[in-house]
Amino acid sequence: MIALFAAAYSSSAQDTGASPQKANARPSSTPAAVKPDPFDKADIKTMAGQCVRLDTEVGIIEMELYPEEALETVRNFLNLVATGSYDTTTFSRVVPGFVIQGGNLTTRDGPWTNDLAARTRKTIPDEPNKILHQPGVVSMARPDTPNGATTHFFILVSEEPDLDGKFTAFGRVTKGMDVVQAINKAPVTGEKPDKPVRIKKAIVFSCSVK
Repeated sequence: MIALFAAAYSSSAQDTGASPQKANARPSSTPAAVKPDPFDKADIKTMAGQCVRLDTEVGIIEMELYPEEALETVRNFLNLVATGSYDTTTFSRVVPGFVIQGGNLTTRDGPWTNDLAARTRKTIPDEPNKILHQPGVVSMARPDTPNGATTHFFILVSEEPDLDGKFTAFGRVTKGMDVVQAINKAPVTGEKPDKPVRIKKAIVFSCSVK
């Protein structure tokens, strides 16, 4: 199964989409300051209190996150959600009885920007932990190379012990496993959904507010 993740990840490699600079453009003497993301300096307690809601075309999926087990993975995921990077992306890979995979920013139904391109190039460290890969667990997809995860994530619909300690599990679905199952059972060709389900909007909300 691990090889499947590497193959699928590389086959859906994201283009930068950056436009070439004008030949006569004057170089900037002072690079523009990089705007910090909302959770760049958040501590474990703050991030542990945040949940994520994916409003998909077929229903709502909500998940809790575990920064105490995967600090930088959760930080990266929360930043991607909070900045709207996952909005209008699809679950572009589905393996029946195994996983649904989202997070490919090139599937967005909207303009491609330099900011989005930069996010596809930002890698995060592997954070293997004691969370078992069971139904409902959310984990990061990555290529064969270590520390290569970027924006792609997957949600399991089956127990997969072969992934334990090798992929970074960082959350769990708390509501909407019926939606996850519906996406997983929809028709596919190979591992490509015949009609990919789109995430209309992804939001961060306080876990204490239901």
